[in-house]
Amino acid sequence: MKIEVLAPGLLTSVQDGGRHGHAASGVGGAGAMDPFALRLANLLVGNDEAAAAFEVTLLGPRLRVDADCLIAICGADIDTRCGSLAIPGWRPVLLRGGSELALAGTRRGARAYLAIAGGLDLPRVLGSHSTDINAALGPLPRPLQKGDALHVVSGEARKRVSAFARTLPATPKRAAAAFTRWSLNPWPWFDSTGAQPIRAVAGRDFERLDDASQRALFGAEFGVGVDSNRVGFRLEGTPLALRRPFEIVSAGSAPGCVQLPPGGTPIALMAEAPTSGGYPLVAHVITVDQGRLGQRRPGETVRFAQTDLADAQMRYLERERAMRRLALTIAERLRE
Repeated sequence: MKIEVLAPGLLTSVQDGGRHGHAASGVGGAGAMDPFALRLANLLVGNDEAAAAFEVTLLGPRLRVDADCLIAICGADIDTRCGSLAIPGWRPVLLRGGSELALAGTRRGARAYLAIAGGLDLPRVLGSHSTDINAALGPLPRPLQKGDALHVVSGEARKRVSAFARTLPATPKRAAAAFTRWSLNPWPWFDSTGAQPIRAVAGRDFERLDDASQRALFGAEFGVGVDSNRVGFRLEGTPLALRRPFEIVSAGSAPGCVQLPPGGTPIALMAEAPTSGGYPLVAHVITVDQGRLGQRRPGETVRFAQTDLADAQMRYLERERAMRRLALTIAERLRE
């Protein structure tokens, strides 16, 4: 099956579970900015949860499929249509061959994930299908462009589409799309209001901040700068300051690190974070909240709430247990 890109959207790229094990060589992980949304979209179409899918940023693409396929969209609330039919998110959707899928602007959140049953048929580069846009790395080492044609892994996916079609409510025989009456509740997985604080632990250099900056980091509101991207979010607002200048040796860095450059505007590293850096590390966003941060739009505000490592680990394990339970439930529903 082929997917033709009729219009690429603002920034649409191929992402999967990330590129791991190459940080010592200076190669970052890339992958989804909201990993939980990617995983859920894949589960809804019967894929491995780390399969390659499309990450859509703010304004989506227009695509044409040449054969019946099963899709799901999770993450940001995005206006999606197949012809005149509105396509809901957070559930499996059957698209008919020859139909066009148009993803317009996101109403809430910044990034939506479009998964297709079977997954995108691309070679792995250093163990991953992900596009690292900053490093121009990946099987498709750039965002989508008009005229691109991507293929979907067929075989088992065709059987999945046929089986799914038999479970759908009655629809006109050649309706452009059809979908289930059931869906996931996005509330546990997507912060639609952006009102909840982002939890973070104090970084190794937190105590080097002056008293006012320590209070501001875990008390003030920061705005996501318009020049933020998949490498990092500039957090504008109250400048942070050190008690005194000091020399720092470059050290490893990872998504979630909050660094403080000399200008005093902190930067939260995101999916395409560099593997090392020499700025003071003042905080680290906990794993379960990194996707929530990745859904903040330029101009929106961010507040950090301080927590500790034990709480971060507990929340991670709770989230993974919830994901495992949900994965079993989805698999059962797809078999019905």
